Amino acid sequence: MRTKILLLYIVLIIGWPQIMGQTADCWGNFRGDSKLTGVSRATLPDQPAMLWNFNTQGSIMAAPVVCNGVVVVGTVKGALYGINADGTLKWKIITDNSIEAPALILNGVVYAGNLDGTLYAIDLETGNIRWTYQTENQIMGSPAYYSRGKKSVILVGSYDYYLHGIDPATGKGLWKYETDNFINGACALYSGMAVFGGCDGYIHLVDAISGKSRTSMEISTYVASSAGIDGNHAFVGDYDGRFSAVDLLEQRVSWVFENKEANLPFIASPAIYGDHVYIGNRDKFIYCLNKKSGQMVWKYNTGSRVDASTVVVGNRLLVANMRGDLFLMNRKSGKPEWTYELGTPVNANPAVVNNRIYVAGDDGRVYCFGKK
Repeated sequence: MRTKILLLYIVLIIGWPQIMGQTADCWGNFRGDSKLTGVSRATLPDQPAMLWNFNTQGSIMAAPVVCNGVVVVGTVKGALYGINADGTLKWKIITDNSIEAPALILNGVVYAGNLDGTLYAIDLETGNIRWTYQTENQIMGSPAYYSRGKKSVILVGSYDYYLHGIDPATGKGLWKYETDNFINGACALYSGMAVFGGCDGYIHLVDAISGKSRTSMEISTYVASSAGIDGNHAFVGDYDGRFSAVDLLEQRVSWVFENKEANLPFIASPAIYGDHVYIGNRDKFIYCLNKKSGQMVWKYNTGSRVDASTVVVGNRLLVANMRGDLFLMNRKSGKPEWTYELGTPVNANPAVVNNRIYVAGDDGRVYCFGKK
């Protein structure tokens, strides 16, 4: 154990992730940054108004992402859309299977996977396919990116039990790391390592460049969501209704929060800001927890289960539920300051850029809210 901890400290010193440059006008990663913290640098109007909606003609399970004025989202019919900021179609491609994982936008390229197990690299401006990479089963989690020195890698998990490392320029496979079950979520980046959970119940730490295992820790039976990283801790929920803070250096669980009256799954990923972590659950509640102790600060009943991850925007928290309600809540008190009824389930978190919210509905529409 001491040897493993020493190795992790060495990694902290010699290796660090290239943090993707999230700006107020770019939400290229579905959780905002490579640590998957769910924090936006944008500002929003006090009372956002509906500006437009775009009909994709297919139910949407994936979170939208947006950069350079292009909103990118996939549908269960296998279509991937590039939508202009004014709500008009920029481009569309058809893949062979449902797209349920959020895309990643990086350096003018869209990386998106589907349930056929194919990862696509697509030009953001034209919609032209640059390359494809084939896994052996479905892709349910968003791709991630890491760079160190002259080496860079796209990381994506698959239901083939492998985390795949892929050359972002050519689409060539660089390495594969095998787990004991499906990989459902995305990787967070921590000190040169990919951090992710899986259906094997473990949190894995894998060197992002080499694909070699650093360590793994058993925390539950089934992790469906993506972990968020803050400091040396990973925060992650599981299907048994537990939400855990995992010390990545000491390789232990620091605390566990659970609603023992419900014990319903955490499908959403957390948002982490300041002293608090925010997480939604299928028990309909949004929870604000003390980041260090796991003690509940406040909770709010949204009226329906929460599968979509929350987003911190300044002093407010953006929340969507499966009844189709949107909330902007006071981050400190948990009291709603703005609400809107879409009337269709929202499966995944919105994208947030300056003065704009982009949210995808189960009805196949992408909705844009902002300042009129």
